[in-house]
Amino acid sequence: MKVFKFGGASVNSAEAVRNMARIVQHHLAGEPLAVVVSAMGKTTNDLEALARQDYGSEQWGAFYDKIEQYHRGIACELLPGGEEVQQRIGNLLAHLADLCRTRSSRHEDDAQFSASIVVHGEILSTNIIHAYLSSLGIRCRLTNALEYIQTQAGSYSDARVDWQRTLVAVRHMWNEGKDCDVVLAQGFIASPDGGVHPCTLGREGSDYTASILAYCLDAESVTIWKDVPGFLNADPKYFPDTIKIEQIPYNEAIELAYYGASVIHPKTVKPIQNKGIPLYIRSFITPEGEGSSVGNYHTIKPETPLYIFRNNQILLSILPRDFSFIAEDNLEYIFGRLNALGIRVNLMQNSALSFSICVDHDEQRIAQLMEDLSSRFQVRYNDNLQLVTIRYYTQTVIDSIVAGRKVLLEQRSRSTEQIVVQRN
Repeated sequence: MKVFKFGGASVNSAEAVRNMARIVQHHLAGEPLAVVVSAMGKTTNDLEALARQDYGSEQWGAFYDKIEQYHRGIACELLPGGEEVQQRIGNLLAHLADLCRTRSSRHEDDAQFSASIVVHGEILSTNIIHAYLSSLGIRCRLTNALEYIQTQAGSYSDARVDWQRTLVAVRHMWNEGKDCDVVLAQGFIASPDGGVHPCTLGREGSDYTASILAYCLDAESVTIWKDVPGFLNADPKYFPDTIKIEQIPYNEAIELAYYGASVIHPKTVKPIQNKGIPLYIRSFITPEGEGSSVGNYHTIKPETPLYIFRNNQILLSILPRDFSFIAEDNLEYIFGRLNALGIRVNLMQNSALSFSICVDHDEQRIAQLMEDLSSRFQVRYNDNLQLVTIRYYTQTVIDSIVAGRKVLLEQRSRSTEQIVVQRN
């Protein structure tokens, strides 16, 4: 069997859903196709914003109405007169509103509450898509990822998979749907207890869901359908003449995802590498194209510099207030705070008296981190920065990227150059 994953951009309108359905129909074979779907468009952002509003406020109502009108509109265009799917949407939205209304009585923490809200994006999208695929005569079984993507307790926004329990649950789910054409699953969402307390696998985690299913089911392949023709050597926003990479070794893909290549979620590759399952990146705009493949290769093809840009970066420099050094005890405290706040370090460098980290500038989390660290350290910062990672660099390539900008931090290995520069 094969696993397909469709992200938010590939299902962000009625026409996009029709296009997704055509791709699915083209690839139907004698055994079920596992299809993982994200929330439609930017719904996750809207749900996160909804979770931050006071229930019943004008702002809350505006986001709620936007989410309702968007999904009802797509469903109506796909299935005119589709009362059943509209009823499902209404029930899901009513549950969403009820969660917001009764939040204070459950005394949930912010992460737990936010997770319970954002999972509705994938559930709404898969209910609409299930109804549409079924209307085309496709035997489609809608599953609930909260029941079989099992996680370890204690984390709600970037949960760790409990692989043994997930393996058992996924195989049981698959056996129940083996007589269908399509087994439809939500990406991104999971639970430590079968759905009582929803959680998520981290932003862009739908890729990871597809990888989990492929691992558990010994899939033939995983295909991620994107709005680009494959894995490009740079973001087209920065380079007008990008080069498509035809093949990428597993380890190279892991490195690129770790450095921030947005085309692949960082956790996606390792499970399928462990079983030698190939990963394909193809375009839903031109689905006849071959795309790019990640597999058991020795080198990338073609060999060319690869560029990864991370914007909205902040560089923190941490120095002791007393006579101590930046040694193991201080590093232990610093990393403990980073872990507690869910802040991922994109680049770090230390000396005897200072420790510098480049991280995404999440204002709320960074403010809390600086407050926590200021009791023991001096903390200085530079913001409005860009982190550029270049794989297979040359000095000419580095000079063209820096282009006279001030370099605040630089780190170089045999194959990778990372530079923190002021944004233009």
